[in-house]
Amino acid sequence: MVSKSYSMGLWGMHAFLVEVETDISAGLPAFDLVGLPDAAVKESRNRVRAALKNCGFDFPVSRITMNLAPADRRKEGPIYDLPLLISLLKVTGQLGAGTDGCVFVGELSLSGALRPVRGVLPMAIEARRLGFQHMFVPAENAREGAVVEGLSVYPVPDVFALLEHLRGHQPIKPAEPYRPDPQAKPALPDFADVKGQAQAKRALEIAASGGHNVLLIGAPGSGKSMLAKRIPSILPDMFFLNDTATTEIYSVAGLLPDDAALIENRPFRAPHHTISAPGLSGGGTIPRPGEISLAHNGVLFLDELPEFSRSAMEVLRQPLEDGAVTVSRVNGTVSFPCRFMLVAAMNPCPCGYYGHPTRPCTCSDSAVSRYLGRVSGPLLDRIDLHIEVPPVSFDSLTSAQKEESSAAVKARVDAARAIQLERFRNTAVACNAQIPPELLREVCCMTPDAETLLKNAFEKFGLSARAYDRVLKVARTIADLDNAPRIEARHAAEAVRYRTLDRKYWSRA
Repeated sequence: MVSKSYSMGLWGMHAFLVEVETDISAGLPAFDLVGLPDAAVKESRNRVRAALKNCGFDFPVSRITMNLAPADRRKEGPIYDLPLLISLLKVTGQLGAGTDGCVFVGELSLSGALRPVRGVLPMAIEARRLGFQHMFVPAENAREGAVVEGLSVYPVPDVFALLEHLRGHQPIKPAEPYRPDPQAKPALPDFADVKGQAQAKRALEIAASGGHNVLLIGAPGSGKSMLAKRIPSILPDMFFLNDTATTEIYSVAGLLPDDAALIENRPFRAPHHTISAPGLSGGGTIPRPGEISLAHNGVLFLDELPEFSRSAMEVLRQPLEDGAVTVSRVNGTVSFPCRFMLVAAMNPCPCGYYGHPTRPCTCSDSAVSRYLGRVSGPLLDRIDLHIEVPPVSFDSLTSAQKEESSAAVKARVDAARAIQLERFRNTAVACNAQIPPELLREVCCMTPDAETLLKNAFEKFGLSARAYDRVLKVARTIADLDNAPRIEARHAAEAVRYRTLDRKYWSRA
């Protein structure tokens, strides 16, 4: 006799249907689990056996064969405990209720209680796409799954409650569809806390308005990290599709907070400089997202940029261009989205005081060259704005004058983004930083004076074609902040000014 139940598997960001088939036959007692299970899945046999006995059910003394189909795709994790148990109860006649149209996901404790698992959101999305109407998940995962419309997601506390529901004795109420609460968003660090640094704030406003990458260069204690940590407070709010895409990544990585159904605030990831290249890009036998994907639709902050390993920094080059990172393994290839805003901070030299107005630099020329040389030209070329953050004066620090709040800056950023959303309506482009080459000439219309200025800058500074395109996109963003239909000379001049620091510092390298 054969019974069947349904579950879901994960490969990277994508879920796939798993059919759990169970056969009981005569012969010496055995419990075989096939279908490319990993070690955690194989251990499900012991958890299912103990849960059945502790819940008062009979465990068959027969030859049991359970197959996880498709058998050519590797299965990972404890998520198959619940569908294995349901299939076993059906094949032994201890559960007569039908389970067609139902998907089961969950890890069992030895007592029969369900523990939360990762990846429920992409599983729920795929289950709905395949036409399933009901999904049974651990109670802690129900809010996450309920984000998906058209699918009834049931919070299951334990095996007893699930069986009572399936038998029609005591139905479990489906989780309420998730409704975002704008008032529930936590307070973010505010730009009003930062004294002085008007020029750096202006540059970060431009970066947030167009989604541009930023490099902050300055002496220790000048406020680089403080400024970077406040960037999320001026970024536009995420749309539902952005929320869902970011939440899927956190769900797959197992990092979704217990009390959250959606990631509604833009992520801010700040990995330590000791992180490895796979830690940034993602990896593993069954690949999981790395830091650059966890920063999708948000900010990736790399403090002390030259201290990162060369391999880790170079990993960023292709994702910065494509907005996705591809991880290849023997079993297959996985692509993770990673549209993020790169914010990097660094000192100008090992001691940190090269170019300081009052403190002398103690580094030799060769030490400065080696330090700056750790940041490669190709990576530097992909950063749109290079910002010098000077030391804050005593008068600025002690001034009683109130600084502009993040809310005021965000209002201007939102207005600029609204212009871009209208401009790129019905396209995959979300902001100026993502303008593809085929739209660049059409979108970035310039006055003759602006075109002449950019031509002179291109020749004087020896800009690459990529750098020229990025300067043009930044100029378009500055024009949007001015609500100007065309890029004027003043917009182009400001954009060029943000690309000159590499000539000041890296010419020495």
